Amino acid sequence: MDAIRAAIKEDGWQHVVLAYEPVWAIGTGKVATVQQVDKVHTWIRSYLEKHVPTAAASIRIIYGGSVTDKNCVELIKVKDVDGFLVGGASLKPAFIDIVNSAKSK
Repeated sequence: MDAIRAAIKEDGWQHVVLAYEPVWAIGTGKVATVQQVDKVHTWIRSYLEKHVPTAAASIRIIYGGSVTDKNCVELIKVKDVDGFLVGGASLKPAFIDIVNSAKSK
């Protein structure tokens, strides 16, 4: 996060969307638990509040990591999950369920 903060100018934060995906979830089909996602997204939001307070509330933090129609409803309920970064599931008809779950946020 320090490297990202150093690379973005003060007036550039309104264009930022942060995506978090656990390294071990990339391409594996494994998904973090709701508790793990909540812990990391809460930490990211608190980091932003401390270091970029003028933009912290408006920056979207999205979750990637094997989001499916089966886990999206539970994941979107996490306080600081503002949407999803969807990979392979976007190629399946059930993708509409992921889209619709995010509408409930």
